[in-house]
Amino acid sequence: MRIEDFDYDLPRERIAQYPSEPRDAARLLLIPADGLFADKRIAELPLLLRRGDLLVFNDTKVIPARLYGRRGEAKVEATLIRDEGGGVWRAFVKGAKRLRMGDLVSFAPDFSARVLEKRLEGDVSLDFGVEGEAFREALAHHGAMPLPPYLSRPEGGDPRDKTLYQTIFARAEGAVAAPTAGLHFTPRLLSALEARGILSATVTLHVGPGTFLPVRVADPREHPMHAEEGSISAAAASRINRARQAGGRIVAVGTTSLRLLESAAAEDGEIEPFAGETRLFILPGYRFRAIDMLLTNFHLPRSTLLMLVSALAGIDRIRAAYAHALAAGYRFYSYGDACLIERPR
Repeated sequence: MRIEDFDYDLPRERIAQYPSEPRDAARLLLIPADGLFADKRIAELPLLLRRGDLLVFNDTKVIPARLYGRRGEAKVEATLIRDEGGGVWRAFVKGAKRLRMGDLVSFAPDFSARVLEKRLEGDVSLDFGVEGEAFREALAHHGAMPLPPYLSRPEGGDPRDKTLYQTIFARAEGAVAAPTAGLHFTPRLLSALEARGILSATVTLHVGPGTFLPVRVADPREHPMHAEEGSISAAAASRINRARQAGGRIVAVGTTSLRLLESAAAEDGEIEPFAGETRLFILPGYRFRAIDMLLTNFHLPRSTLLMLVSALAGIDRIRAAYAHALAAGYRFYSYGDACLIERPR
């Protein structure tokens, strides 16, 4: 297995800069376990699933974790990645090499942080001197959504992204990237799914900064996965298990839901309550236990997420599906179109 197995060329103009309007108007490529691909729309999802199937949504909420500030005359851009308690946050900082221990970075006249520590991994610890509700209010006022780098925005961000880059399920604050498959869902679509007898459950996986990091090693198996915190309640686990026992298919909405379910699954596929971190890295050869289908967007070349969908459908099958999507004019990445992948038996 080599990193080149997960590469493809994507013209920049095919990267969606904003989502479809309405959200459920996005295109959907159906990738069955065998047979031909089919071009659909997200709004047709109720017709593509069966009564008793169960959709698993991730209810994490993205925090406005990107901050623009200055250290003296130098510009500083920081993306918060982990709350270390006591007002201290770990962050990725552009130009971190120029920062020194003790430097004060000002993000607003009433909002600044001091550099406590610099790490070899390239991240730093910033002490804001405030925590809890006061910190959340300051972040809501001064922070921008931590969009991936392929979305072009002016410095300071586009205020619309605070709504656009958030799913309608968002409840549990803590993510620094959106579970983008969930962005396609609207109240209208949820009502149509319910009317068809399609069930749902929610889990929580706080998407971390690792989702932005490319795989830089020749052998993907040597790539270190960042930990992400997640939870599955006893009630959600029971609901998922009951649906499976009744013959329903478990449909993960997004790779985040899939990874969490697989982290919590027993050998026979039963989902157990879960609370903690997962570093699960899914590569071709992985044996899926928890899910039957995956709804997901189109992923970056050489990314861990492209490796995950290749593990689910097969490398050649995904390569063919992406070639079809490119030829058919699909839009790619976070704000782009989606595909529905059926797990081969």
